[in-house]
Amino acid sequence: MNLSKQTFITFVELQVMENLGYILIAIYTLALLYITLFCLLQLYLLRAYRRQKREKKSLSSYTESDPDLPTVTVQLPIYNELFVVDRLLDNITKLQYPKDKLEIQVLDDSTDETLEHVQERVAHFKNQGFDIHYIHRENREGYKAGALKNGLRFSTGQYVAIFDADFLPEPEFLLKALPYFDKPEIAVVQTRWGHINEDYSLLTQLQAFQLNVHFTIEQAGRCAAGHFLQFNGTAGIWKRSAIDDAGGWQADTLTEDLDLSYRAQMKGWKINYIEDITCPAELPAEIYGLKSQQFRWMKGGAENSRKLLPTILKSNLPFVTKFHSTMHLMASGIFLVIFGVAITSVPVLYALDYYHLKATFLGFCLLGTLAVVSVFYEANIMTCWKEKNVKYPFFRFLFLFPVFMGLSMGMSLHNSIAVLQGYRGKKSSFVRTPKFNLLNLKDKLHNNKYMIHKIDWTTWFEAIICLYFIFAIGLGIYLEYYSFILFHVLLMFGFGINFFYALRHLSIK
Repeated sequence: MNLSKQTFITFVELQVMENLGYILIAIYTLALLYITLFCLLQLYLLRAYRRQKREKKSLSSYTESDPDLPTVTVQLPIYNELFVVDRLLDNITKLQYPKDKLEIQVLDDSTDETLEHVQERVAHFKNQGFDIHYIHRENREGYKAGALKNGLRFSTGQYVAIFDADFLPEPEFLLKALPYFDKPEIAVVQTRWGHINEDYSLLTQLQAFQLNVHFTIEQAGRCAAGHFLQFNGTAGIWKRSAIDDAGGWQADTLTEDLDLSYRAQMKGWKINYIEDITCPAELPAEIYGLKSQQFRWMKGGAENSRKLLPTILKSNLPFVTKFHSTMHLMASGIFLVIFGVAITSVPVLYALDYYHLKATFLGFCLLGTLAVVSVFYEANIMTCWKEKNVKYPFFRFLFLFPVFMGLSMGMSLHNSIAVLQGYRGKKSSFVRTPKFNLLNLKDKLHNNKYMIHKIDWTTWFEAIICLYFIFAIGLGIYLEYYSFILFHVLLMFGFGINFFYALRHLSIK
């Protein structure tokens, strides 16, 4: 009797375990379907982007002598930017615009020697006849959003141009961009980011590789298709009345730019994205700066989806607008899915082998991969690299694309933590991305006071995950089940290179 009971219990346990294996494979398949859908939506934007490239028309620039030029306030939010602030102020004071219609606000929340240095530089330019103002806050309340909001209290411009500390607009920027407020409902003219230090290192090349997609296919595609898009926080111009009408700058998310963009568009305002105007900027040159930037962007995106989606879904907006807005606001959440797919791929590999199932039914993932390849090819080879006349673009693409895929997957743990915090509503401070004025290989990170010299637990966990995928590769070889080998190699490389850069940049003194 006891033997029969034990046999029955064992049988039930085996059935439960087998069913759990099938459930795991089903969940894994659904997650891959979501990732594939996300990638295919990029193809939709690519189609819209190509259409607007055929149809777009450039508007003539203003000239400084035009009598109807509007008044413009240029806001420069800075915080401890000792290495780039001189470059910024020298550049902004070269803007071609009538001095009596141009106001410059230096919104300085600095706590180091940047403070005294900037005051001296502002006084220097004021003596040269510039309408330039130094505005310092003691407490950084609201961080960047708070600084911009505070500056608006004293501003006089009908339009507000915003440039972060590492951005270098060309002298004709205002004269070129302002004509694109050619319709009364346009709230923002956003321009494309360029990269002054793209070739500094592999890390900067990979960042430019991805940002080129956002500032061509994604932004121009959404604009052309009539969907909501975003002001990117810098290198753009706001109509002052639109800021006020949308409720002004708010500091309850880490991406105040995305927040205000959506609130303005939900009130009927439009964003005009102009790809043909490029504003160069400096990319983070070390992994800790890149990670702090990614954390802020990913968490801010999740915070905005939590804040804005309920209102959007309850609104009278068309269904297609709601759908694309939802996918846009939830874009950072893709890293949660990617990380889940990565970690569960090892037990899924074992389950597929146990059930003698081939992974061919997961072949639909290739559609997503081809979609991503097409989008990155168009953005880089056909657009940005073509403009720069990059040598051997196809071979450069063949090298950078798999490396980028590996690095992106390697960032999935770090970014997933940011997304989860955003969804949970956990608050954290605005951690700036320090810039070091590193433009070419002769410039070094050594002796830089803004360098971070600390490895957190996430980085150590990334090293453990790298070892996990080394085990996964060995398991696949042992089981002679090779369908996941390439995937696991990319994951091993991605988490490994994150840990490598962390150690390398930690050692720089």
